[in-house]
Amino acid sequence: MKKYIYSAALILLVLSACKVSKDIKTPKPALPDSFRNAVVTTDTASVADIQWKSFFTDAVLQKLIDSAIVKNYDMQIAVKNIEASQLLFKQVKWNYVPQVALNVTANTQRPSDNSLTGLSLSQYNIGTKHIEDYSANVALSWEADIWGKIHNQQRAALAAYLQTAEAKKAVQTNIVATVSQGYYNLLMLDEQLAIAKANVKLNDSTLRIVNLQYDAGQVTLLAVQQTKAQQQAAAALVPQFEQNITIQENALRILTGELPGEISRNSKLDQITVPESLSAGIPSALVSRRPDVKSYELALITANANVGINKAAMYPALRITASGGINSFMANNWFNIPASLFGIVAGSIGQPLLQHKELKTTYQVSEVEREKTVLQFRQSVLNAVGEVSDALVQIEKLKVQQSIVASRVNTLQQATKNANLLFKNGMANYLEVITAQSNVLQSELELASIKRGELSAVAELYRSLGGGWK
Repeated sequence: MKKYIYSAALILLVLSACKVSKDIKTPKPALPDSFRNAVVTTDTASVADIQWKSFFTDAVLQKLIDSAIVKNYDMQIAVKNIEASQLLFKQVKWNYVPQVALNVTANTQRPSDNSLTGLSLSQYNIGTKHIEDYSANVALSWEADIWGKIHNQQRAALAAYLQTAEAKKAVQTNIVATVSQGYYNLLMLDEQLAIAKANVKLNDSTLRIVNLQYDAGQVTLLAVQQTKAQQQAAAALVPQFEQNITIQENALRILTGELPGEISRNSKLDQITVPESLSAGIPSALVSRRPDVKSYELALITANANVGINKAAMYPALRITASGGINSFMANNWFNIPASLFGIVAGSIGQPLLQHKELKTTYQVSEVEREKTVLQFRQSVLNAVGEVSDALVQIEKLKVQQSIVASRVNTLQQATKNANLLFKNGMANYLEVITAQSNVLQSELELASIKRGELSAVAELYRSLGGGWK
């Protein structure tokens, strides 16, 4: 008997080592040697390796990001997803343990006198026409993991848990980038509001002079009207920028998990500097650094496990059951031990034969889903490389634009001063003055917008490289 037991155990051990499906390994994506518009280098160092507090050094911005990481609701939901996934992963480990249930039953039956049971009762003369049964037992059920179904369930649960961790990282990288970009937009609006107010004062001065000239009969009413229209156009920008500032402040406060309100700040847009050198590293590092790419890599593990689970469902299942306890048809000797003791041990092998082709279809669908996951992984890598390249070219070209527009602003500011002097001395007309003022206003606003765009591109480069979650 021992020989048979050992042989059966050995067979189960060998079968459990068999894999009913073959895993697809994570594909090696086609990656360039370097990012487009990046300096060719073999250095794997990247700005994404820098902790966000060292990359974004503005004190107000750091406070906003800190608050967002702690209080942002998307971040809190991501943390809860991790907790739920961790509980599910721990639960799967119990699938290896036999299921145990305690059953206590008591029932009575009054069979028909003409039934086989009723006739039997009359023959035994037990003095009652009722059949009573009292039972208390412990039932055990265990399924041998021959085809690795439980093992694959555990793999899938672990991958799902790790995916939630990567999802939390992805949320944090987006939060860091979004908060910083919103903050830079707020500084740009501050700068544009100051520009608009300064231009309104300049237009007020010009309008006063034109009114004096009109009173002296030196200019027509048309000059007054056109100058006033220019002053009103500049004044209309002030409430527009004030509105945008309030909306941006509210958006940042909500992003940080707080009620809409004012954001105190003392930095100016031109005080935020862009590092001269921003190393992007090598593209191959994206696979391990980007949370979204890593999540798709883990999704392939889950897909492989699901294929194994669905394949195993098509094979025979070995289940061992056992139950033992006390049983009696009379309550007064229910606990009469050992007479009431009983025990049952059984083993069964179940092989699905015909289930409307559901098992095979489910297995085939899981294979298709696995192939789809491979495509999604490849696509995520391509998107990541594209996002980095886009951010690099934005930083490069916006620097050039900023230099050109800054030079243009300087030229127009000098031209405006000269036009005002010439106008006051009667050597230039009002049209030349308001044209110069309009040009310098638009150029100064454009320069602030380009500066903001450059800072936002830096934040986007940091995010697209996978920075912000460390």
